[in-house]
Parts: sequence; C-alpha cells; structure tokens
Amino acid sequence: MNSEQIATPLKRFLHVEHCPASWKGLDLYLFRDESVVFYVGQSHLAFERVWDHLLGGFKGHSIVGRFIWCNWPRSMGFTIEMLSSRSGQFAGVENDLNAAERLLIQQHSPCFNISQNALPTPLPDFYLPPNAPFRRRRSLNMLIHEAERAVKADDMKIWLESME
Repeated sequence: MNSEQIATPLKRFLHVEHCPASWKGLDLYLFRDESVVFYVGQSHLAFERVWDHLLGGFKGHSIVGRFIWCNWPRSMGFTIEMLSSRSGQFAGVENDLNAAERLLIQQHSPCFNISQNALPTPLPDFYLPPNAPFRRRRSLNMLIHEAERAVKADDMKIWLESME
C-alpha cells in the first residue's frame, strides 16, 4: 500500500489514536471483510470519520458502527480501507470525491449503502444484523484492550513461525 491507500484490520486500527500524517489525504473509506464490503463513505479526513462510525455505533447513530459492535469479536478481523480520491484509480471520474465514492459503491454494492446502490449485497447469514442486541456490552476501552491482546497474539504467532 502507498500513501494513496491503506488497509488495516480493525483490531490494529483501534490502536491508532491520532491520524498519521501519511493518512491525512485519504478521503474515502470502506468497512469490509475478506469477501463483502459493508459500507463505503467519504470525508475530508477518512480516519476521523471511521472513528465517528465506531463511536456512534454504541449509541445507534451509525449503522455500520452498530454492526461492528454487534458482531464483536468476529469484527476484529474486518478491514478498514482508506483511499484518496486524487489517486490514479479515480482519474476516470476526474478525481472528484463524490464521483469516486459513487464508483466504489457501484463496484462493491455494499450491504449498508442504500443511496446510489440499486442492489445492496445481502448481509451474509453468519453475521448478526445491526439491530441485534449487543452480545457483550463493554466499554470502548475494554474492546480496545481485547483487540490489543489479539494483535499481540497474531504478532507472536508470526514471530514463532519465522523461527521454524
């Protein structure tokens, strides 16, 4: 990935408290897993908007944020992808932010984008819908701590495999 695109597991994203300088030009974002895009959005600072969704999920202000917390801890493995509308991949739409978002919605048919999405992808059956009750209501700090333990376990596994 370069400074025009970043993809990181949610469990790692939760540990980034301040937007890194190299991410400040990223104005498009996707929430996804390995096979399905759940949501596409735009903001002049995608990093902050992703956090808005995550925090808003606790209070029901963000459908994608609520979906993430309803599906915790499975959602730790979701990917947060952030892109720049000024990158070459959006030259065909003259690097216009609104047109770039529309293009991503058309390409991926995200589950939770209703506007500009004629046929949203159905939510896979193995995920709880965003209106499901929280299975384990916890504070954001507890969830971040859980994600930190998962990241450390992943890193240890990679380190041990490299020693073989």
